[in-house]
Amino acid sequence: MSRKWFRRVLPSHESIVHNRWLAWMGPALRQPQLWQLHRRNVSRAVAIGLFCGLMPGPTQMLSAGILAWLFRVNLPVALFTTLYTNPFTIVPLYLLALKYGELITGYHGAGMTEPPEPDGAGLVAWAHALGDWAWSLGPSLLVGLVALALTLALAGYVLVEGVWRMHVVHAWRNRKWRHGSDRKPD
Repeated sequence: MSRKWFRRVLPSHESIVHNRWLAWMGPALRQPQLWQLHRRNVSRAVAIGLFCGLMPGPTQMLSAGILAWLFRVNLPVALFTTLYTNPFTIVPLYLLALKYGELITGYHGAGMTEPPEPDGAGLVAWAHALGDWAWSLGPSLLVGLVALALTLALAGYVLVEGVWRMHVVHAWRNRKWRHGSDRKPD
């Protein structure tokens, strides 16, 4: 987890500030805290990204960007971290959230029924039936999503802090050994 790797993978500050679609946000994007690669800055950004990743689709990156700006953490890392939810992972994550919510609340809803299939009644009728189905899952899903998002955010924060710290300690030991210390690094 070195800065070189992050700088190679993430878009540069200049490329985002000068992007024609983001030019209207110029002053907000020019804040240096949004681009700094410090341990706490990155670990907080990962936590925000993991938390926002469980929000409904179109709001994930928007909410991660707003929270990154409000808390002054690394914006590209927060946005990138939301990408752990995708068409392959969203269903297992939501099922896990439902089970997590059932465990916390003790409420099992109407049981796990199949979501409604689109039929000849039209898109609006199907969307309404899908909404009713999701609402029947109710409190368990809502509580489970929030609890899972908080759990993932905390785990991501602790993991990044720990891995970054281990990397720094290892680098210190190697540097100390290279510069004449009599003890060899582990």
